[in-house]
Amino acid sequence: MIRHVTLAAAAIALSTLATGAFAQDATKGEAVFKRCGSCHAVGEGAADKAGPELNGIVGRKIAATGFAYDDALKTFGEGKTWDEATLDKWLENPKALVPGNKMSFAGLKKEDDRKNVIAYLAQFDETGKKK
Repeated sequence: MIRHVTLAAAAIALSTLATGAFAQDATKGEAVFKRCGSCHAVGEGAADKAGPELNGIVGRKIAATGFAYDDALKTFGEGKTWDEATLDKWLENPKALVPGNKMSFAGLKKEDDRKNVIAYLAQFDETGKKK
């Protein structure tokens, strides 16, 4: 019996690790996102600033209508959506992912910072309400 309980506990722990639950912390992501706040907004009542508002960004079409995106991002985004992998690459180095884009941000070098920001952004639906 103890063996089965131990195996079950190990299986639960491994499945939690596989989902990235320990790798992403939305609270820490909110703190990191403050660096982005001069150009971007998220949450209820968010509006475009120098950059687009980011409600519902995870799963949204890249260069979706409603903001004056540059041609480089429009071309890159044709037929694509912002999934977690693409957001991670973008947040690491926007100029490397999309040469010629107008975003002035150099990127987040720490993987944990990027993962945490993505976890923070993923909480918001397209209306800005937390899911």
